[in-house]
Amino acid sequence: MQVIVHQSINHITPAHWDNYLEGHYPFHRYQFHQAMEISGCTSGDTGWRPMHIEIVDDQQPLALIPGYLKTNSWGEYVFDYAWADAYQRYGLAYYPKLIAAIPYTPCAGPRIHLAAKVDLTTILNFLESQMPALSEQYGFSSWHWLFAQQQDWPAADNTSWHRRLGCQYHWYNHGYNNFDGFLSSLTSRKRKMLRKERKQIAATGIEFTWLEGKDINDQDLGHFYKCYANTYYVRGRPPYLNLELFRMLVANMPEQIVLLRAQYPNQQQPLAYAWYFKDQDTLYGRYWGCFEEVHLLHFETCYYQGIDYCIAHGLQHFDAGAQGEHKLARGFIPQATQSYHWLQVNEFNPAIAQFCQQEAKQVSEYLHWADQQIPYRDKGDMT
Repeated sequence: MQVIVHQSINHITPAHWDNYLEGHYPFHRYQFHQAMEISGCTSGDTGWRPMHIEIVDDQQPLALIPGYLKTNSWGEYVFDYAWADAYQRYGLAYYPKLIAAIPYTPCAGPRIHLAAKVDLTTILNFLESQMPALSEQYGFSSWHWLFAQQQDWPAADNTSWHRRLGCQYHWYNHGYNNFDGFLSSLTSRKRKMLRKERKQIAATGIEFTWLEGKDINDQDLGHFYKCYANTYYVRGRPPYLNLELFRMLVANMPEQIVLLRAQYPNQQQPLAYAWYFKDQDTLYGRYWGCFEEVHLLHFETCYYQGIDYCIAHGLQHFDAGAQGEHKLARGFIPQATQSYHWLQVNEFNPAIAQFCQQEAKQVSEYLHWADQQIPYRDKGDMT
């Protein structure tokens, strides 16, 4: 077995990349990573330099790990700024670091893609043995496997890597025929709250239009991008992503993109947009922005309309993005996430292990509390 490092996606053919694909997870697709790179969103300038790792045996492909050499911790959503600060205080370089992650995307999913009949444990054991040499060769301080899919946790837990526990909120479709069917599963108090919020938005007259990828035109893209970029500018920061990226995604993977437009009737300029990805069973809420602040518009555009879309299209799962305890009262379920971390400097491992253990204890306690707040009449197993 040996490691091949691809420092550009253009060093891999689409057909070879697709040999590893399982299902239709949008954030592993060749077109997604290629658009990120060609548009300049993943580059040395942004701190996301492509470094895709492939493991082969006698030239036979075994595993592919889309990865990036990072010179900052922006756009990852598993926060390690304290670790970087500790390295700096001891006169050590934390950056660059190597991550197995989806750029700017905190969606749990496959990160280590296996060829047919390849065992994950075998690959992880090999990676463990190779990390010191890879770190020395490419000059990275650490390796971070972010938002691993749940089915990989048992194998990952058997490695020596540090495990970090996190929490997100996801919505699940339990065979609802419509939004009222979903509401009927909630407690009376929460049902009334959601109805009241939706009625307030309906009273404004705002109209919502779903645009499937092939129906998204340049005008809508331009308006959407201004809305998206504004969510960063109001915080005094430039946006992570550029308009070229979104144009390429619409052109190259339109079947997995939907754009929601909110607009007052008889007004030419739209009011707000939300950008979603989708696959055969999941809707992923990713980006949103507005030209005008309207009370409750964010909840309607990013949550309730997404639930409507899932029910109408038979999607079983809605991942509406990272964080957001306010989702809990609106029918989203607390869900654990796990990430795994390897550090080249052994002297830091005891402190990092203690940090991860303390953090996991706090997150576990929070998850237990959040489970008790689920607003369903029959809580049962709502996942």
